[in-house]
Amino acid sequence: MKKFLTAILIAGMISGPALADPFIDALETAIEAYRDGDLQYAEDELVEAQRLLADMKAQGLAAFLPDAPDGWTREIDTEAGQMLGFMGGGTIAKANYTGPDGRFELSLMADNPFVAQFGMMLGNSAMIAQMGGQVERINRVRFLREDNSLKAMIGSRVLLTAEGAAPEVMIPFLEQMDFRAIENFGS
Repeated sequence: MKKFLTAILIAGMISGPALADPFIDALETAIEAYRDGDLQYAEDELVEAQRLLADMKAQGLAAFLPDAPDGWTREIDTEAGQMLGFMGGGTIAKANYTGPDGRFELSLMADNPFVAQFGMMLGNSAMIAQMGGQVERINRVRFLREDNSLKAMIGSRVLLTAEGAAPEVMIPFLEQMDFRAIENFGS
C-alpha cells in the first residue's frame, strides 16, 4: 500500500505542471491572497474562478448543439453568456446555422430564473393553447410552435429555443439532439 501511495505522489509531482488548470490556479491564488490579508485580490480571483467555471459549463452545454449538415454552416456564439449575470445568472450556449433554406439560431439556457418561469408555461398545454401556439412533439419532447420559433423545456432547468426559420427547416436539427443527456447536463 505504501508503494502504491508513493507512486501516486510521484506521478502527481511529475504530471502536476502538465495538468495546469486555470480554475484551480485561480482558487489557489485566492486562498493565498486571503492568507496574506489581501481580501480584494482574493475576491478578484474568486470572480475569475467563477467566470472560468461558467465558461466550462457553457462549453459543455454547447457540445449538445448539433453539427451543421452538408451545405450548412454553424457558428457558435462564445459571447452569449456574458449578459446572463444581469438576468439572474445561469449558463447559455448558442449557435447560428446558415444554409440553403435560411438562417436560424439554436440556444440552450440552463439554471436561470427566467427558465424556471418559462418552464411553467411550457409545461401547461392549456396555457400553450391560450398563447395561440401549437404543440410540436420532437423525440418525446413537447415544443411550443409559433411562427418561426420552437421552444421547449428539457427536464426542469434547460430552455431550448430555435428561432428564425420555418419550423420544418429547424426540426431536423432538433431531432439530432440528445434531450436526455441535456436534461442531465452538469450532473
